Amino acid sequence: QVQLVESGGGWVQAGGSLRLSCAASGRTFSNDDMGWFRQGPGKEREFVASISRSGGSTYYADSVKGRFTISRDNAKSTVYLQMNSLKPEDTAVYYCAAVRPPVFGMSYYMRPGTFDTWGQGTQVTVSS
Repeated sequence: QVQLVESGGGWVQAGGSLRLSCAASGRTFSNDDMGWFRQGPGKEREFVASISRSGGSTYYADSVKGRFTISRDNAKSTVYLQMNSLKPEDTAVYYCAAVRPPVFGMSYYMRPGTFDTWGQGTQVTVSS
């Protein structure tokens, strides 16, 4: 059973940066596609970014494109989310998730139900 543990969340002023990490254990990390989702207060969980098992393919939500970067280090079984130019509307609990391919395109990555394993989440708060 794979386990995912997020870290790196916190409080930051608008315009600042944070780097989230998600450490995986329990199954071969390099065989999984990974995603980041977030859930703001009173909102549904929404897709942020995804990355293929090789790292060669990434997708981003329009709301974070150009500001966030997803990456992975298969040797460390870790996926990252670099968040720059943060805005108050980025405030949310951020979750990483794993899925064993195949996944058939961005529309599937955007669905939380596509992913079979989730971390516990890490809070990101951006103040104006």
